[in-house]
Amino acid sequence: MNNNIDLISLEKLSFDELVATINELIAKDFSKLVYLLYAVDVSEKKLKQLLAEHPNEDAGKLIALLMLERQEQKRKSREQFKQREQDIPEEDKW
Repeated sequence: MNNNIDLISLEKLSFDELVATINELIAKDFSKLVYLLYAVDVSEKKLKQLLAEHPNEDAGKLIALLMLERQEQKRKSREQFKQREQDIPEEDKW
């Protein structure tokens, strides 16, 4: 695994590669995982709840699902903002 993994390189991974990377971070560089979760803006409360509800599941898989879900939420939010911006009359734009 690349120790310099960042958000851009994470987005290029397949789901299985993402799960493997997260599991490796859990085992070898937990602080890096925490940093990535913070950077993606994964809810700590939601993560703890999900892990508690599924104690026998692969934690890497659960975390990967949450990361992907959050990225999708951010993408949709950007699209909505862009749409609202387009709805502003030209004379009202700065």
